[in-house]
Amino acid sequence: MVPIQMVDLKRQYTKIKPQVDAAIQEVLESAAFINGGAVQKFAEELQQYLDIKHVIPCANGTDALQIAMMALDLQPGDEVITPSFTFIATAEVIALLQLKPVFVDVDPQTYCLDVAAVEKAITPKTKAIVPVHLYGHVADMEPLMAVAAKHNLYVIEDNAQAIGGNYTFADGSVKKAGAIGHIGCTSFFPSKNLGCYGDGGALFTNDDALAAKIRMVANHGQSARYYHDVVGVNSRLDSVQAAVLRIKLPLLDEYINARRAVADAYDAAFADMPQITTPHRAANSYHVFHQYTIQLHGADRNKLQQYLADHQVPAMIYYPVPAHRQKMFEHFGGATFDLPVTDDLTTKVISLPIHTEMDKDQLDHIIHSVKSFLNYLPA
Repeated sequence: MVPIQMVDLKRQYTKIKPQVDAAIQEVLESAAFINGGAVQKFAEELQQYLDIKHVIPCANGTDALQIAMMALDLQPGDEVITPSFTFIATAEVIALLQLKPVFVDVDPQTYCLDVAAVEKAITPKTKAIVPVHLYGHVADMEPLMAVAAKHNLYVIEDNAQAIGGNYTFADGSVKKAGAIGHIGCTSFFPSKNLGCYGDGGALFTNDDALAAKIRMVANHGQSARYYHDVVGVNSRLDSVQAAVLRIKLPLLDEYINARRAVADAYDAAFADMPQITTPHRAANSYHVFHQYTIQLHGADRNKLQQYLADHQVPAMIYYPVPAHRQKMFEHFGGATFDLPVTDDLTTKVISLPIHTEMDKDQLDHIIHSVKSFLNYLPA
């Protein structure tokens, strides 16, 4: 059996090696390493895929979130509502800009923002909401956008884990994750569903004026060369990474289907096991399974993780300490936030390997190992 990885990037690369190598070689020969043709072409192709007017590439997903908040002219002291159950970058950039993170709880099934909790947390200082499409499940965007419109708030989608996901509105219309809020942000970190071979990110918007501001902020605040209208940053996707992403973007739906097939197999295998809650798939969210994250009940998570490791099965805990309980947010009163669902989930969740190259032998071994630990194998 091929060794099991959480994400097997080497096997994925092997399948597209000729195309990727040729694309990289083309960049090398052009010597257009920064803002080369591959960057613009990738942006245009991603715009078409997402059905959105503007894609602005940048250096990474964290930069994308920061640039979004800077482009919206959020000011020190402004409040930004966000989940605590997420990768730290979501809340980190809020604090970095001297804004105030306001942590709210998540839905216990989808792990995404609880819309009712969001509305309760709104104050006169609230300026934006940052929903996170966690693990590949799209947050419940229709009611969230309605709450935002009611209170005149911006919505910045953290779409680092759900690119390619779909959200279906009550009228039957469908939009891509990241293309619903005022700004969408994503990461092209190598392990993402659409990942490059280094760091990379992008912002999405349908607002022309906002797109112009984002481009300006991402490029030293320049409106024209050497004319700086606002304080900005230096954040760009390099041409080599764009070239890789151009090869992988046409394969994204195929990659998603492969991940969903693995998730289907896990779902079926664990369906009758009371010790496991499998990932929920809301009817209005097309889950793209960046992670396959289960909840454990009545089982020792750390012992399971060690047992799996002993049987050559990696497993990860995303995320063992929520943002509101991190030391970096103590001065924002982090631990005073009452987030019972978040606190409960962080003691129960564990993610199993899921990727585009997983074969039946690997999948069977993972399932057998989990069932063996939980004493759920037939005699």
